[in-house]
Amino acid sequence: MATNTGKGFRKGEVRARSQVENTRTGDWVKRDDLSGRFVDVKRDGEPFKGVRREN
Repeated sequence: MATNTGKGFRKGEVRARSQVENTRTGDWVKRDDLSGRFVDVKRDGEPFKGVRREN
């Protein structure tokens, strides 16, 4: 699991997660790779830090 450094970045990657942008609202949605379920939504328009992006 990624660890926070307190300096505005993470060390490592968030494993078993990916993110995709909702084209209607511009929100970023985090998804669990194993189950495919949506885990979290970020509504400020910025992507999650340390989570890979889906194409």
